[in-house]
Amino acid sequence: MRLKKDINYKKILSLFRHQKGSPIFNAKGLAIGVFSGCFPFFGFQTLIGVFLAKLAKGNIFLAAIGTWISNPFTYIPLYYFNYKVGSIFLTNAPNNMIKKNLVINNIWQQGTNFSLRLLLGSSFVGFLLALISGSIVFLICNIKNKR
Repeated sequence: MRLKKDINYKKILSLFRHQKGSPIFNAKGLAIGVFSGCFPFFGFQTLIGVFLAKLAKGNIFLAAIGTWISNPFTYIPLYYFNYKVGSIFLTNAPNNMIKKNLVINNIWQQGTNFSLRLLLGSSFVGFLLALISGSIVFLICNIKNKR
């Protein structure tokens, strides 16, 4: 029980404040991690996030942490939302597939449409969440540097 009391928002914020590097460096790392975490590549999201952070010269630790936007508790709601967003962009019959009984056979029969919608939605949602999370970390790091 003591563990729950010891974790609070100040300790979580201190994780971001105590990172070495410029605000841009830290913001890039977390944003890339969040972007990578929005894709349905189970088991590879952290590797992809770290690899992209290394390429973009961002904070690798924050990239790895950022991929945990998708975790066992958020997989289904996040990917369902990503699918719906992708369906908005591909306007031909957006809800046909998801309203049917979503059985494995239906997914395999319509795999291209399903995958395209999920990946397009994941890209859009990932970009938007990366922009938001990167901006927040940038502001937190700037506040830290001014003090």
